[in-house]
Amino acid sequence: MMERNQSADLLFEISKPGRRCHRVPPSGLPAVGLDSRFLSGGSPPLPEVAELDLVRHYTNLSARNMAIDSNFYPLGSCTMKYNPKRHERLVSLPGLASPHPLQPDKTVQGMLAILFEMQEMLAEIAGLHACSLQPSAGAQGELAALLVAAAYFRHRGENRTRVLVPDSAHGTNPASAAIAGFDSVTVKSGDDGLVDLADLESKLDERTAVFMITNPNTLGLFDHQILDITRKVHEKGGLVYLDGANMNAILGIARPGDFGADMMHYNVHKTFTGPHGAGGPGSGPIAVRDMLEPFLPSPMVIRDEKGGYCLQQDRPLSIGRVRAFFGNVGVLLRGWMYLRTLGPNGLREVSEQAVLNANYLLTLLRDHIDVPKGAGCMHEFVASAKILRREKRVSAMDIAKRLLDKGYHSPTVYFPLVVAEALMIEPTETESQETLERFAEVFVSILREDPETLHEAPHDLAISRPDEVAATKQPVLRWKSA
Repeated sequence: MMERNQSADLLFEISKPGRRCHRVPPSGLPAVGLDSRFLSGGSPPLPEVAELDLVRHYTNLSARNMAIDSNFYPLGSCTMKYNPKRHERLVSLPGLASPHPLQPDKTVQGMLAILFEMQEMLAEIAGLHACSLQPSAGAQGELAALLVAAAYFRHRGENRTRVLVPDSAHGTNPASAAIAGFDSVTVKSGDDGLVDLADLESKLDERTAVFMITNPNTLGLFDHQILDITRKVHEKGGLVYLDGANMNAILGIARPGDFGADMMHYNVHKTFTGPHGAGGPGSGPIAVRDMLEPFLPSPMVIRDEKGGYCLQQDRPLSIGRVRAFFGNVGVLLRGWMYLRTLGPNGLREVSEQAVLNANYLLTLLRDHIDVPKGAGCMHEFVASAKILRREKRVSAMDIAKRLLDKGYHSPTVYFPLVVAEALMIEPTETESQETLERFAEVFVSILREDPETLHEAPHDLAISRPDEVAATKQPVLRWKSA
């Protein structure tokens, strides 16, 4: 008889009536009944388990996870880098962890001072004039910036309806444009992976509100045409939005405002610091040029006439709140600590090291797998398994799954869409030369394995190849007893 693996059971499956982690003594307060509208005919069917079983359950689950603390995580575009544990200790200090978001401004002057300085630093790094910290993720930052643009053109009495988006852009760009009420128009890339200027010019007209560009782009290439691009957009009266997801390649080296961007978002959890993964937490502040500042989300932290700090609520042209309270302050605090620790020279070194690591890894892999766009790269590069699929029936997914067996998280696969069988690889600035060399060695060894071995990978994990399309379309989000 096969022994049951309790570590694979759900909490509901190990539940036994009456088991508890602890028992709370009576409060001595009178019982208050809930409104009948909120009752479902009895207590919710929560699992009942002992503390030891609970601890083992979650410890075993965590041991199954890939994590930056235990594995190299070359996940292109998502910048899964190591984040200092020092910041985790500091943000747990009572003065930072305990304030309530509804406290009067005068009782949280230290917190407001930090947030004000964060606004100022992010605006300076961007080469722009003002910053809102409110958006809680990069995608929400994109949306907030496009809402700002829409409000700006409404205020000017201009009916601009189109947002132009390169075909190599993050998928959130056209989605944000649509939600903000714009029509999304795709701009082609050239053979070099950069914006096709002729195609851009053919689509630029008086209907253009915003041109969204990621620079460096998702191929890991800096578009050297950027000054021409921003000039052409401005000549048509449009605004330039920079997707700041890849800012970790140009910190302290180039500022978006200087090369013509009018607004941008940051991913604080990627570019600076903060735990990242599984959909959050995140932070997506937006920085804008001066003429757009009145339309930024409210409230904003400002200095008052006495030199103190307050949340400015009276902003008549503002698009209003895009997030409850003041956004993900815990992530912002970690980013502020990162900036204060490194300073301007340290930030430049971050980008130099990110670019160096990516190019070193590219050099180690280029002779073994096709990298179709660019002779070099910025912070990441995109390899292609197209030739391998044709010649050996080995796909990008096969390689990604086999890397899991070897103790590495996979690169991003099948993105960007402009590269067939894409493997998007970003080593980040925090990895050592030895880690990159070992990863390249393992990667190349996988390419030499028997295709049938790769088709069935991963072999050593609890779950091999779930039907990801079915899981996306028909997610099972609750447990039901048999």
